[in-house]
Amino acid sequence: MEMLGHNGGPPLDDEAAIMASIDDLYSEAKNWADGEPIASQDVADAITKLHDGLHDLGKRGDELRIEEKRPHDEAVQAVQDKWNPYVQPKKGRVALGKAALGELLTAWRLAVTRKAEAEAAAKRLEADKLAEEAQAAIRASAGNLEAREQAESLLEESKLANKWAGRAEKKATTGTGLRTVWETTIDDSDAALTWAYEHRPAEFMALALSLAESEVRVGKRNIPGFAIKEQKVAT
Repeated sequence: MEMLGHNGGPPLDDEAAIMASIDDLYSEAKNWADGEPIASQDVADAITKLHDGLHDLGKRGDELRIEEKRPHDEAVQAVQDKWNPYVQPKKGRVALGKAALGELLTAWRLAVTRKAEAEAAAKRLEADKLAEEAQAAIRASAGNLEAREQAESLLEESKLANKWAGRAEKKATTGTGLRTVWETTIDDSDAALTWAYEHRPAEFMALALSLAESEVRVGKRNIPGFAIKEQKVAT
């Protein structure tokens, strides 16, 4: 014999009957919730019974939902438990191994990059120096053909040095195996709060309200800047 609910509703394990009953009570709720306020105790009692009936059916339906998906949850958890030690973000062996090796590679690649940058800087300095010398020689060679030929030769040398400096600079900044990341920290809380309020006012106030609501839930009743009002709602 199937067990019935305490209010004579559908069997506790008959999901189709529970769904149908919820549909019926929901349709009835729409009839009552038509914008008109409750005008008598009899109406309040009827609506209370309807409210409690929906509540009880919802609990029973949710229990069936949980029970129905339990095997799936357990199967999913089994897969997670099997693979998490290997591929879990930040905690699995792959992530931990990559992080440790990444630290070593970052240090090495930074050293290689800095050496290449230093070499490129030296070549650029030499190229700029040759360019200045060539321009000075050009200016000083006015009226002197032999000096002009030497100046032109020096100018070509400076152009070649500039070319090699450009290649060194490109090599120092490409194919390094490094990527740029930006770490943001707060070093002036007042300025940070001002910036956040000016640039993201809606999100800023939503966060402030969330923090205040969490304080109210644990008993706080006086928070500067917030109006905390007691309200009564149906259980």
